[in-house]
Amino acid sequence: MATVQPFQIAVPDETLERIRAKVAGYTWHEMPNDGGWAYGTNLDYMRELSAYWLEGFDWRAQEAALNRFAHFTAPVEDIDIHFLHEKGSGPAPLPLIISHGWPGSVVEFLEIIEPLAHPERFGGSEDDAFDVVAPSLPGFGFSGKPRRPIGPRKMAGLFAELMTGVLGTDGYVAQGGDWGGAISSWLGYEHAPACRGIHINIMTMRHPGGPQGAEEEAWAARFEKEQEPEMGYRTQQATKPQTLSYAMMDSPVGVAAWIIEKLNSWSDTEGDDIESVYTKDRLLTNIMVYLVTGTFNTASWIYTGRREEGGRVLSPEGKRVEVPTGCALFPAEMLSWPPRSYVERIYNVTHWTEMPRGGHFAAMEQPDLLLDDIRAFARSLR
Repeated sequence: MATVQPFQIAVPDETLERIRAKVAGYTWHEMPNDGGWAYGTNLDYMRELSAYWLEGFDWRAQEAALNRFAHFTAPVEDIDIHFLHEKGSGPAPLPLIISHGWPGSVVEFLEIIEPLAHPERFGGSEDDAFDVVAPSLPGFGFSGKPRRPIGPRKMAGLFAELMTGVLGTDGYVAQGGDWGGAISSWLGYEHAPACRGIHINIMTMRHPGGPQGAEEEAWAARFEKEQEPEMGYRTQQATKPQTLSYAMMDSPVGVAAWIIEKLNSWSDTEGDDIESVYTKDRLLTNIMVYLVTGTFNTASWIYTGRREEGGRVLSPEGKRVEVPTGCALFPAEMLSWPPRSYVERIYNVTHWTEMPRGGHFAAMEQPDLLLDDIRAFARSLR
């Protein structure tokens, strides 16, 4: 059995000083005078965020907030996997692995880990407690870096081994959004019965038969139009990520702008006020995880990895995830959900919730709504 080692985030001062110097020395340029956010990340906001980065942001305080949870690393195959592990309250907490995506990190889960593990501290019942495992995806954050791109199917295999081979769980539930939704889908499809059920707040997978009927065809046409402005980053990272890396690995402001654009356009904000959803501290903490670990490059490889694994289709034969599946539909999700009829050809949908608000980063945007839905779904599995 792999050796689990305690881990603590402790970024060297020289790393922080190097990042600070890069931000301070950034040469600002122009943006179209009619731009706003239409052409990408707004220049005025990036100046404001960078000024706060230099004058008000305290990485050590954020580092301490992350370190209040128990962190570990364990070798799985040839990669060291970093994970937070918060053991749940009561006699029988249900093991739960929650997976982030890009451009996220375990920072996404800071508001939900403790309530998931200890619901009684927040007015709930110990009967709903989970043993929470929140890994950094391979190539992301504090996990090791693969030698070459790997996709969500391979990552699901690594996480399955983490849960059963390393942590020794008899059965677990998987939850995720963004790439975490794809990883959870593969866990449910290929790693049952140990994976007893999945809960997803994104629909990334596709059926080989395509849409059927007028409602599904209308969704498919609308989806393609919606995605046109989002194809640039995705195509670059799925085809030539190494070319992008040379600029990004040298520019903290570049990484921040690349990530901030997604946090703004994929979230349920008030207009283009990104801080109607996120604080500067939360935005910068997530960005800093990429910078202090030097993982912007290897994190982007997951797009190439999925392309090499075969893309979005779960099963060319049309098989589906047969473990119970819970779906949480947040209205501002940038990958808009298809009709339930389409989803049910890919998943054994046993739980379906259409949320009143929220977007792509549900754990950060609407933690209470997501928490309640995970608990409600999991009650049928206990």
